[in-house]
Amino acid sequence: MIHKGAIVLGVLIGAAAGVLLAPEKGSTTRAKLKKEGKDIKDQIVKDFSEVKEDVSKAASSGKEKFKQKFGDFASKTSYKTEQAITFVEKQLAILKEKNKTLQKTS
Repeated sequence: MIHKGAIVLGVLIGAAAGVLLAPEKGSTTRAKLKKEGKDIKDQIVKDFSEVKEDVSKAASSGKEKFKQKFGDFASKTSYKTEQAITFVEKQLAILKEKNKTLQKTS
């Protein structure tokens, strides 16, 4: 992105210096400046379109990666939740058995 900006700036400075230093009529110089200005404007628009497209692609890619990572996270979380539930169920079963033994002795 910085390279494109430096290139555009270099073209702009070079074109302006070349046109202004050339010994031509004022109307010819103005026409050249107008053409160079249009060319530079077109190049800038093209460069910004490319940058916008690149950013859009990066955002889409990031969104897809986020969805994938979130899916992986949700899956791992679900798995860990299942392990925790199983552990709690086992502990409840142990407590239930201990409670039964206490009821028989009373």
